Amino acid sequence: MARRRLIAANWKMNKTPEETEAFVRSFLPEAARQASLEVLLLPPFTSLDRAGRLLVGTGIALGAQDLHFEAAGAFTGEVSAAMLSACGCRYVLVGHSERRALLREDDALVNRKLRRAVASGLVPILCVGETLAERRGGETERRIAAQLAAALDGVESRDVRPLIIAYEPVWAIGTGEAASPAAAEEVMGRIRETVGSAHGKEAREGVRLLYGGSVTPQNIASFLDRPDIDGALVGGASLRPDALARIVAAASSERA
Repeated sequence: MARRRLIAANWKMNKTPEETEAFVRSFLPEAARQASLEVLLLPPFTSLDRAGRLLVGTGIALGAQDLHFEAAGAFTGEVSAAMLSACGCRYVLVGHSERRALLREDDALVNRKLRRAVASGLVPILCVGETLAERRGGETERRIAAQLAAALDGVESRDVRPLIIAYEPVWAIGTGEAASPAAAEEVMGRIRETVGSAHGKEAREGVRLLYGGSVTPQNIASFLDRPDIDGALVGGASLRPDALARIVAAASSERA
């Protein structure tokens, strides 16, 4: 099954609305030339409305970095799925490693957020990955299988197929030390098989898998040469329009 490649730019806690507008206006001429893959911007909440208005009709998708698991209510400082959709979001990150580690989000909370996203018509980008200690201890497969099982608990198999799963080796995020393409593909192949075992062939073949961990213009092609890797979740290298444009250009060739 042919899966469309996706380059997702996670800006984290960077860029004001004005900086977001400047980025989009600079990036659009480059991104508009690439029709063979999907490009997704994930700005901070405060820039979503501005970005959403600028991206209308451009073909570039918009997503958010998080959401609350309830539809509405007395949750000071939180943002609902409906608010994200109103800004033009189609995607939302769920379970990013920084939220798991720094804000103590556990697998049960990730599951509630994922199910809220699905119920609200947003496509979740589920993040899974192991720490350096888990990797050194030979716990990578067990840890990721546990994250997948917990996050997808109660989700219908028909709703798993459109999902996106981002493999984030936590030890590679922001360190400049990316996993090797072969090592990344090995883990991502296991992710695909795990999804297939639980949710069937259509889910296994349909789910898109992204690599996230010190992705750069220089190494992106080596990851996308691997058949189980459908794109990338890009952090620091996505903050400059020229760098993101080079990543997009490198990813734009059709699969063999």
